[in-house]
This record gives sequence, C-alpha cells and structure tokens, in this order.
Amino acid sequence: MALLESKKDRGEVRIHESLDELSTDLADYIAELSEASVKERGVFAIALSGGSLIGLMRNLCGAPYNKTVDWSKWYIFWADERVVAKNHVDSNYKLAKDHLLSKLPIVPSHVHSINDSLTAEEAANEYEFVIRQLVRTRVVNVSDVSDCPKFDLILLGMGPDGHVASLFPNHSVLEEKNEWVTFITTSPKPPPERITFTLPVINCAANVAVVVTGGGKAEAARLAIDDDVGPEGLVLPARMIQPAVGKLVWFLDNQAGSKLKSFSQFSK
Repeated sequence: MALLESKKDRGEVRIHESLDELSTDLADYIAELSEASVKERGVFAIALSGGSLIGLMRNLCGAPYNKTVDWSKWYIFWADERVVAKNHVDSNYKLAKDHLLSKLPIVPSHVHSINDSLTAEEAANEYEFVIRQLVRTRVVNVSDVSDCPKFDLILLGMGPDGHVASLFPNHSVLEEKNEWVTFITTSPKPPPERITFTLPVINCAANVAVVVTGGGKAEAARLAIDDDVGPEGLVLPARMIQPAVGKLVWFLDNQAGSKLKSFSQFSK
C-alpha cells in the first residue's frame, strides 16, 4: 500500500494492491476511530452508504474486531437511503443488515434508519428530526464551525459519475445549505426517490472516508482527487467533499487509482 498526500485539501490517499488489502486497512481505520471516539465521547456515531462499501467492511465481522471493538457504543446512521421498503433489494438498510449489522452485537435501538412508510420528503424531514434530537443529547456531536451535526465518521462510496451519497452531478440538491437531510425524486440512478445528507453535514464530520474501487471509476477518482483538473472536476460532488475541520481519507484499489498523477510512483 502507498500513502500519498494530496494537495489542496484533498486529504490522504491510500492506494491498495488488492481488495483484500483495502478491506483490512479499512477495518483497521474504522476500529481505530471507534476506539478513539469511545474514549473521548463514550459513543461512536457512524454513517454508512450502500453499494460495494458494505462488502468491503466485512473484516469487521471477524477476529480481532468482533472481540476488540466496543460495539455497544456504536450508533448507526445512513448518509443516504433509497425510499423503498426495508426488505427491498434496493434498500441500503437491508444491505447493511444482511452483510454487516446482523453479524455484529450492535444494540438494535442504536440503529437509526429511515421510516419506510413515508414519502421521500416526509422521510427526510423525520430523519433530520431524529438526528437533531441526538445532537441535543450529544450522541451525535455538534460541529465546531456551525450548528451542523459532527458525525465521528461518514463512510461514502463514489459512482463513475463522481456522485457520493445521493448527491449527483449538476443536481440542485448540491446547493442545499440549510437542511441536514434532504430528498430527491429524480435520481439519475434508480430508484428515483432517495434521502441524503447534504454537503454541509458531510463536510462537518470529524472524519470522512471515500472508498472507490474498479477501473470504471478511475477517471472520476482523478477528477475528484488530483490538483489542476480543470472545470470538469470542480462540478463533481466527490470533489466537493472538503471537511471544514475534519480529516478526509480516500481508500482506492490500484484500478481506481490508476489515473492519478501519483499512481506512477506507486506502481514502480
């Protein structure tokens, strides 16, 4: 693995030779943040996304993490969710439950998913209300620079178009500054109705990790990470992930990182 420091607040870039190596590093990273947060605050508030990210977290279900991590202190949220039934194949909740949460001793009441009986707008409003209540009790911390929540870790994937959470390129939702959770009904990727954290909430997190794998995402990774990429890079939602105070880390496999300027140093 190579650790590459990128310029202009693009965070730390970790390129891995294999998915197994990436999964191991990701589990270590999450476990270390969990331990630090529990020591400091007594809880660990983590927001998940969907897609291949959940499978890459699989090492957390085995030794040593299943014994060493204090799972009772975890509070689970979703940075975005599809507005479908919880048992629907497109549900991010179902994906996480089937492949991760059901294998870990997490307190059921600490798992905060959306109300799947509501419309997209209602679900977004209710989810924000839930988070606001937990900020008041400091289960979720509050930002140092605004009134936004400060999650201990927000985990994101990235699409080939550079979208993160359900923040898609050139979508009006990217301009949302006041809401913590918003909704869309015109997602360019099915299903069309989704709720999502807004950019201010993501950028107020203590830690943000973006996990990107596969050659099909290499160009988007280049535009999101490299310096001097031109105007086409600036409109990518992934490029807009710029934590105000927190730390940003990119987890890439060598295919996703293959177009980065610094990749040639890694591959020698």
